[in-house]
Amino acid sequence: MSSLKLQDVTLAYGKRVVLRNISLETRANEVLGIVGPNGCGKSTLIKGITRVLGLSSGCISIGGQDITKLSAGELARLIAVVPQNPVLPEAFTAFEVVLMGRTPHLGFLQYEGQREVSIAMHSMELTQTQYLAERRVGELSGGEKQRLTIARALTQEPRIILLDEPTAHLDINYQIETLDLIADLCAQESLTALAALHDLNLAAQYCDRIIMLNNGQIQAEGSPAAVITAQNIRDVYGAEVCIRPHPINNLPTTLITAGNGKNGRKRW
Repeated sequence: MSSLKLQDVTLAYGKRVVLRNISLETRANEVLGIVGPNGCGKSTLIKGITRVLGLSSGCISIGGQDITKLSAGELARLIAVVPQNPVLPEAFTAFEVVLMGRTPHLGFLQYEGQREVSIAMHSMELTQTQYLAERRVGELSGGEKQRLTIARALTQEPRIILLDEPTAHLDINYQIETLDLIADLCAQESLTALAALHDLNLAAQYCDRIIMLNNGQIQAEGSPAAVITAQNIRDVYGAEVCIRPHPINNLPTTLITAGNGKNGRKRW
């Protein structure tokens, strides 16, 4: 399994630096979570890894290969992305969308063969979307579209999957389904996932390691218990919270105290 490695990476939009001197490395079969407040650079980090945004400085490599030396097709065969708000062609069937994941593996004007069809169907089985195969995308729910997007990503046969807020706009059932699926795929399919997450409790439950960003740099890195602490959340988010062990698995759970703001309205 090839690792993704960032060395002293700086990313900027023009003169506005968003991330500065970021260094990290993924591990085989893990879910690495990226957390931090709005605007801290979670999505920007994913854009840099996928070359949507060019590096200001530093190096990003996969298995020792500098990503700037790879063609777009070569990079797409190594990394797949599940965006925050996937835009899918509503008139296409679910199977047609998933089959699009084979594009990086096809030559110019080459059509999908039986191998491509088999890989796409296998991805739909892994994501439990095979029953949607003949349905039009426009008929699907938000959770179904998210699983379909993951199936398309798996059809690329990547080594690493990047997820930008994969549970955004999903209800709690689909949040659990989506992250259960990602964790299972990393454990069983030789995948490594890097997931930008907004919800600290979901990050604590599903990530093997967590990196917390703040002011364009890494504030904390380590296990959920090491990163999701009251002090780190106070320093990074400016919020007073209580951290308690989950009653079932002892992972850190972030508890808010409602009504402790400026208006002084107490609910306890």
